[in-house]
Amino acid sequence: TISNVRTYLTYDHSIVHPGPNLNMIVGANGTGKSSIVCAICLGLAGKTAILGRGDKVGLYVKRGCNKGSVEIVLHKAKGNLVINREIHVENNQSTWLLNGKHSSQKTVEEEVKALQIQVSNLCQFLPQVSEKVGEFAKMTKIELLEATEKSVGPPEMYEFHCELKTFRTKERELENVCKEKASALEKFKQRNERNKHDVERYYEKKRHLDNIKMLEKKKPWVEYETARKELEGVKKSREDAKKQLKTVRESQAPMLKKIQHIDSQLRPIENQMKDKTVSIREASQKCKQKQDQLDRKHREIEDIKQAFSLKQTEAADRQKRISNTRRMIDDLRAELANVGDQSDVTPRINAVNAELRRIQEEKAKMEGEKADMRREKDNLNGELLKNRLRSLDDMMKIKEEKLRGRSKDTYAAVQWLRQNKHIFSGNVYEPMMLVISVRNPNHAKYVENHIPFNDLRAFVFQKREDMEKFMMEVRDSQNLRVNSVFAPEESCATRAPSRPIESLKRFGFFAYLRELFDAPEEVMSYLCNQYKVHDVPVGTDQTKAMIKTVIEEPYLKVLYTAEEKYSLKKSFYSGKTSTSNSAVRPSQYLTMAVDAEEKCQLEDLEIKSIDVQMSAMQERTAKLDHCDNELRAQKKGLSEMKGKKRQLEQKISTKQDSLRQMEQGGIDLQKAEEETKAQISAVNSQKVAIVAEFMAHMKVYSHRLIMEKVYMALETVGMTAEKTKLETDCREGSAELRILEQACAMLEQRKARLLEMCKGLMRRAREICNMDPGESAVPPDLHTAFSQLPDTMDEIDAMLNEERSRAECFTGLSENVVDEYNRREQEIKNLEKELDEKSNALKTYRQNISEAKERWLNPLKQLVEQINDKFSDFFRSMQCAGEVDLHSENEEEYDKYGIRIRVKFRSSTQLHELTAHHQSGGERSVSTMLYLMALQELNRCPFRVVDEINQGMDPVNERRVFDIVVRTACKETTSQYFFITPKLLQNLQYADEMTVLCVHNGPHMLPPNKWDEKAFTRRCLRRKGK
Repeated sequence: TISNVRTYLTYDHSIVHPGPNLNMIVGANGTGKSSIVCAICLGLAGKTAILGRGDKVGLYVKRGCNKGSVEIVLHKAKGNLVINREIHVENNQSTWLLNGKHSSQKTVEEEVKALQIQVSNLCQFLPQVSEKVGEFAKMTKIELLEATEKSVGPPEMYEFHCELKTFRTKERELENVCKEKASALEKFKQRNERNKHDVERYYEKKRHLDNIKMLEKKKPWVEYETARKELEGVKKSREDAKKQLKTVRESQAPMLKKIQHIDSQLRPIENQMKDKTVSIREASQKCKQKQDQLDRKHREIEDIKQAFSLKQTEAADRQKRISNTRRMIDDLRAELANVGDQSDVTPRINAVNAELRRIQEEKAKMEGEKADMRREKDNLNGELLKNRLRSLDDMMKIKEEKLRGRSKDTYAAVQWLRQNKHIFSGNVYEPMMLVISVRNPNHAKYVENHIPFNDLRAFVFQKREDMEKFMMEVRDSQNLRVNSVFAPEESCATRAPSRPIESLKRFGFFAYLRELFDAPEEVMSYLCNQYKVHDVPVGTDQTKAMIKTVIEEPYLKVLYTAEEKYSLKKSFYSGKTSTSNSAVRPSQYLTMAVDAEEKCQLEDLEIKSIDVQMSAMQERTAKLDHCDNELRAQKKGLSEMKGKKRQLEQKISTKQDSLRQMEQGGIDLQKAEEETKAQISAVNSQKVAIVAEFMAHMKVYSHRLIMEKVYMALETVGMTAEKTKLETDCREGSAELRILEQACAMLEQRKARLLEMCKGLMRRAREICNMDPGESAVPPDLHTAFSQLPDTMDEIDAMLNEERSRAECFTGLSENVVDEYNRREQEIKNLEKELDEKSNALKTYRQNISEAKERWLNPLKQLVEQINDKFSDFFRSMQCAGEVDLHSENEEEYDKYGIRIRVKFRSSTQLHELTAHHQSGGERSVSTMLYLMALQELNRCPFRVVDEINQGMDPVNERRVFDIVVRTACKETTSQYFFITPKLLQNLQYADEMTVLCVHNGPHMLPPNKWDEKAFTRRCLRRKGK
């Protein structure tokens, strides 16, 4: 592998020529060792997430450059593979070249995969990220097995494993399907067995119902034949009755003719009597009209008298009103004389009006002030305060939910602290993320990027003994994983920055980090002391544009632009400043700001001062009301005094006008009395004439008409008596006639009824037998069936009752039962066929699984045994113990197979499984390194990379691990190995097969083309000789 980088991270241009075995890359921190690892990863189409330095590929280009490139040469027997990646900062895009030809990233990934290179596999590629060793330890047994298969197993091993898991999944699915099919088949068979007897009973019932149906078809034909025979008999009886009726009627003819003659004589007389009755009624009506005229004349006389009486009463009232009016005029004149002359009161009234206006204006002003105070009081006591407090509580709940989602133990400790805060002597604060309130949510990301999450979820204590008491309870007793810190004894919350922010505003800085949020004094003191938030400036895009000038300013160690964080370090040797930058992550926890001080102020608001001011204004208003009432009473008296004389004069004038009108409008009672007598006399004369006409009608018309009507009635009585006698004689002789007529009528009705019955029975018979309307004969097929049935109605009814009784015995049956039975029989056949197919498929899958298992499991066990031998030997050489085994709780569950690593570093302990929590960081590093070395001789990949894994080890383990790495990686059968470290112990054992790459980067470096390795070696030897 040859790596060639340009304008990449810390490099302008560099070419790396590694050796075929162990390559040890050594150099001080910040020189660019890990940059080589990053170049290998990105050059082989790896993801930026693997490196953990930035999510955008443009961040890996050297600052101030627009693009950078990485070229990697991979040695192959049939010709080297040259991969070139050019990274553009502007759009975070890359251009790929494969052996000098333009290519796509997907093609590069396929070429890398074909060479068994897996930069995402921790068993092959372990970059410099502190979490990666922890991630290796956190890998489940299943994940470790898959990573090991991909890394050191034969190419087909992982494929066989995936094939086995697929087969096993399908096998489980087929097993479940077979179980379901078998269960369903058994249920269907049981149900059909239960329903078989019901089906037999259903068909028995159907046979009886068919007999009933055939009997019901024959019954209307039998009824029709019976009704037809009865109709013929009725027709014959009707003809005989008609002959007898004709004979009787011929004997009754003479008497009927005489009765008709009397009726012809009576009819004109009865008409004349009706005319006389009408004339008598009309004469009576005329008499009644005359009587009504007399009544109206009498009422007219009464009205005339009543009108005269009203005129008399009106005249008396008018005289009384005149007397009263004259007396009132005299009284008003006397009062007017008593009033006399009065002085002018207008100036006094004007003065009172001015004072009243002043009082009203003052009252209006005070009412406005009172309204303002009432609104202020309502705001303090009303929904505004409640809503604001509710809003603050809701924001706090959201932050608590975020805390619980990230750390349930910390959330549980918060709940315990709230219930037990009284047991602590000093101030105790909940996790910083709950008590920190960012003033502007847009600035929350700077605070979160600067303060690690472990401190954001830490409890802050004023006193150390309170912190120890708290940790003993929640960590030791409740087994909760929480963080806690205590504030410095001397407060640093108000510590001044190195230089005022005004001197930095020309670079776009607008505030120090401390000024972007609020926190309790102890919390702020801790943050100032630990993270120097009082001395970290925050800038804008202008700062980013001037970054080259900014980093040259003294006293700046950490700073923020709009989207990036810059860290500046000064070398102790050369005095030069190195800079690193990273993207600012979005805020997750501090966006919701809860101002605790505001909440306390809202809860402690006092309104007593407002009540006192309102009480004083109320007293002042009462005094103004009293003055207002007194002035209004004074104004009223003056106004009355001014207008009293004018009112008296107006009243006198009005009364005099009224008196003149009353005196002019008098009534002459004598003349009215004479007119009344004349009117009454004229009405009486009209009454006399009406009475005379009335008497004439009564005498002439009524008497004559009544007598004529009496004579006609007497004549009618004689003729009616003769007619009655004739009718009596005729009636006695026609009794037989009536009997015969009734008999004929009854026979006629019976004939019509029977005829309709026959027609209805025929229609009904045709409908039941589905015959055409014109057909009258029974169809041949029915005739044959009818011949086997009874021929009389009684026998048919008896047989119908018997068949119905038998059919009714079969209760609770329906056609749905038979349909369901037949459908289920078909489903049983289908299920049996499907079950056979699935069972055969299941046998086939089990055979395939058995074959695939043999191909996969035996080589895997051999591979794990080889890894275990190497791993155990390495641990044994370090005077520790370790083993690797293939672990599975169920041999048939191929997705549950995994590799289990168990280690022990002390003789007094047992072997424990390697996890992210049980072993220390150094022990995890040693275990990880030795497992990777156990894979080294078995590795199928061209090379492997491990970056600074020895940093967490103690010197003894580091020396042992180094010896193992040199001994293992320098064998001819092993693949190329990259081991990156910033330091080495003294007196280590090295091998000739090793290649040591010293990274020395800085502003005083020679260009690569001027570097002379031989001259450098001679100088080193001369220094060593001196």
